Amino acid sequence: MATVLIVDDSRLARDMVSSVVTSLHPDWTVLVASGGAEALTLVEGRTPHAAILDYNMPGMDGLELAGHLRARFPALPMGFLTANVQESLKKKAEALGCGFIPKPITTDKIRAFLAGAGL
Repeated sequence: MATVLIVDDSRLARDMVSSVVTSLHPDWTVLVASGGAEALTLVEGRTPHAAILDYNMPGMDGLELAGHLRARFPALPMGFLTANVQESLKKKAEALGCGFIPKPITTDKIRAFLAGAGL
């Protein structure tokens, strides 16, 4: 059984991604946070198997959160859920070992990310 961390400041996006993951794998644990600080608190004492992160969030953005998660979980597969795939962001994300899940959210995109994460 896997644990997937979903972090997005948009309630709609969190609900959509969570719903897709749950429909694909009803026995998995889904941790949902609206921001970076909340996400870091949620993973205290837990080891997620994958993380789906928004890039544009108030406070701690997705890159900063990915850095914290990478320090704690060096092998954690992470994907940025964003429509904002600029070259500078792509380079920074790749340096952290993060992929991209382009918006709009679809079941196929989430399934492909999870499969690429080995889940």
